[in-house]
Amino acid sequence: MEIHEKFMQVAIELASENIKNGGGPFGAVIVCNGEVVGRGANRVTSNNDPTAHAEIMAIRDASSMLNRFDLSDCTLYTSCEPCPMCLGAIYWARIKNIYYGNTRADAAEIGFDDDYIYSEISLPLNRRSVAMTPMLRSKAIKTFYSWAMMLNKESY
Repeated sequence: MEIHEKFMQVAIELASENIKNGGGPFGAVIVCNGEVVGRGANRVTSNNDPTAHAEIMAIRDASSMLNRFDLSDCTLYTSCEPCPMCLGAIYWARIKNIYYGNTRADAAEIGFDDDYIYSEISLPLNRRSVAMTPMLRSKAIKTFYSWAMMLNKESY
């Protein structure tokens, strides 16, 4: 079995096991140097946490295991194309390669909002279903200036 198929199978097995435990049909693993360093399954309903997607849980696990937030030398295997939130986390973790099983269209067919959220993101702010109102920028921007001026900050 090809190495990528092996790790994808682990992600799919995590999804299957999660369904048996009452969770969603999503699983993910993060691999570094040929070894699984992070595992995650969808824990949204069991943790009452809308951010507890499989990819997020795997990123948290890998970051904890490796004791770092930069996972640029890692690869993600996930049972489904990442939703926009997870994709954002993947970019923040600097993961460069993603292998996925199901598509966002497949997820939409069984009632998940991934495809809908992708379409919302492409809309202008004033046409999205979630109202976004800027305010107090002149005060908020001061925190950015303070951080930008720090000499001992750790960029990410």
